[in-house]
Amino acid sequence: MNNQELETMRKSFKTANTQTNKLLKNPKVQELKGKVQDIRNYSIENNKELFKLAEKNLNNNDIQTFFASTVEEAQNKILELIKENSDYDNLEDVIVCKSKSNTLREINIEEYLNKEGINFLATDLGDRILQLKEGNNTPIHPTCPAAHLNVNEIANVVNNSEMNVHVNADAHEIMQAVRADVLEKLNKSDVGISGANSIAAEDGSIVLIHNEGNINLIISKKLHIVVAGIDKIVPTVEDAVGIAKLETVYATGKTITSYMNVISGPSKTADIEKLIFKKMYGAEKVVVIFLDNGRSTAFNECLWCIGCGNCVTVCPVYNIIGSEFGYENYVGGRGVAFSDFIADEETSLESGLFKCTLCGRCTENCPVSLPTNDIIEELRANNNNAGIFLKPHSLIKNNIKDHDSPY
Repeated sequence: MNNQELETMRKSFKTANTQTNKLLKNPKVQELKGKVQDIRNYSIENNKELFKLAEKNLNNNDIQTFFASTVEEAQNKILELIKENSDYDNLEDVIVCKSKSNTLREINIEEYLNKEGINFLATDLGDRILQLKEGNNTPIHPTCPAAHLNVNEIANVVNNSEMNVHVNADAHEIMQAVRADVLEKLNKSDVGISGANSIAAEDGSIVLIHNEGNINLIISKKLHIVVAGIDKIVPTVEDAVGIAKLETVYATGKTITSYMNVISGPSKTADIEKLIFKKMYGAEKVVVIFLDNGRSTAFNECLWCIGCGNCVTVCPVYNIIGSEFGYENYVGGRGVAFSDFIADEETSLESGLFKCTLCGRCTENCPVSLPTNDIIEELRANNNNAGIFLKPHSLIKNNIKDHDSPY
């Protein structure tokens, strides 16, 4: 990230923090915070039991489920589903439309499908801007991925893109141009793919939140594929709604999101003599792919995260160096910690394991009090015990061993 991007990012974060901090004084928000902490703690501790229950009740609701141990398994299953269910015979004619999702970025699904000749359309405004941008398109925040780009930079991205339009450096004009382009391509798509904010085990339901309304269009495609980490499972829809409300407070400074979708099966109707007929207006098939990819080996606390991104807005390291501190789309200290489990120890080291100051501001400002600094400290000790060091650290270690001096 260059200095201008870092400056724009800090400005965006300041705006978000001002809005959020006003709501945090509300006693109801503090009460909700306590409830959500209990929900996340219970859900992760009882993940195996909740997974079995979720699988059973999703299937009862006519939602297919698959378990993917690895990124490769998830990618292959998605491609298989597209080939089986798309109306297009030629993969090059297929357009897969997606919502904003860290899990989809984790499995590199855009790159994977592009290699198969399949067109991939990001529908969220920030995601679409990054998709059109040449060079580094790493998101800098989980809910506002392009918050580091100012309006002039975004106008240049659009004007030099495949959209073949010219826009002025005006936010509303840019929004209208991207919206028109996305809607045109959406009309040609019959496959939608999304993440999930939560999966309600007892109800067999998928809960999605958004502000733009794009997910309403994605979930109405012939095939709707949901890729969700196993850590997204909670007991009930009520629990999922509570998490969604708290995430919205911490992510946007609003009390509730514009849209909340609860999906409990494919499209159907019983308006004629109470006989159930499928394939009305929405998806004909809904499929959930549960992704492990190292989550089952992670520290429980590392999986409490609800994805609001408030931690990075207050992180002194992230505010100085940006996305260099984190692992791909999992930004900041929690991303560094998470990478140890979804990748490996070396990746965690390279992502910034020793860049963290252990100040604890992330934990203080986290809605579920995720102890990122404690996790990073433990991972540092684990790396040291495994003989995995940064080169400068290794040099100092060897000097002390050989010469009784770090020099």
